Amino acid sequence: QVQLVESGGGLVQAGGSLRLSCAASGIPFSINHMGWYRQAPGKQRELVAGITSGGATNYADSVKGRFTISRDNAKNTVYLQMNSLKPEDTAVYYCNSNRRWWGQGTQVTVSS
Repeated sequence: QVQLVESGGGLVQAGGSLRLSCAASGIPFSINHMGWYRQAPGKQRELVAGITSGGATNYADSVKGRFTISRDNAKNTVYLQMNSLKPEDTAVYYCNSNRRWWGQGTQVTVSS
């Protein structure tokens, strides 16, 4: 049974930081592509950042220079470090594996 469990969301003021975590089980984590997506109210879900099994990363233009994705294969966990947060970063953030499996999401709210 595949499980992706996100944590670390919350309410933060603009300019603040949060670190999201996604603990995976039931998948061959070390060889899977992992990604973070987000969905704001009334908007489509969008890719925020992705990381390959080899550690190569890609980011949405809107978060480049502020967010960092990383992975710890020993812990089957992927992280999203979010700095200099803006109100427009407010959304539900979802963990994804191989563009196939999804977590339940964690809410991030950035107040102005």
